[in-house]
Amino acid sequence: MNTVNDIRPVKDKLRLLSRQYRLSLSKEEKARIDRKIANKFLNMWQYRESELILTYVSTEIEVDTRYIIETALKDGKRVAVPKCIEGTRNMDFYLIDGFSCLEKGMFSVLEPLESCRRLHDFTDKQAVCIVPALMFDLAGYRLGYGKGYYDRFLAKFSGKTLGLCYNECVKEGLPHGKYDRRVEKIVTQSRVIITNKPKGGRNR
Repeated sequence: MNTVNDIRPVKDKLRLLSRQYRLSLSKEEKARIDRKIANKFLNMWQYRESELILTYVSTEIEVDTRYIIETALKDGKRVAVPKCIEGTRNMDFYLIDGFSCLEKGMFSVLEPLESCRRLHDFTDKQAVCIVPALMFDLAGYRLGYGKGYYDRFLAKFSGKTLGLCYNECVKEGLPHGKYDRRVEKIVTQSRVIITNKPKGGRNR
């Protein structure tokens, strides 16, 4: 889908559709699908060879990342989660060693305690960032929550990027702006999608 001037109304409608689908899943069905997605990711070389996992802490409507966090910590990997910087559209990542390191932050999302160690360097090629979204398209563009935190962060991140998503929330194309950042792979309950680089476009 080509870039358009004002994509906000279109994105708002797509966000609503995605939320409706996610809320339609029973707790048992969602847990089953989430575990399939998590296991696919945990069996990927991007996970096995990574030394650092950057991931969001999932909310009720997102693909669950808690099992991934638990597994990564047991596997001896470093795990970092984001904390939004109040009054800005930026965020920092902090290393955690368990869920006791988390507290409710902005938007009622679990964030790291201030006492956790903040990451300063994002040039680690062995790092992988799990990027949240309500929808993805086959080019790797994402429909987020409209705040732009991850697009700003990904502009300076040089590791691997991927998204976790439900089959029904992956579309052929999504509207996107010039500052929107792509992910390299999308993991669903049935497949791993290597995203298609748009013609004439940059990888990120």
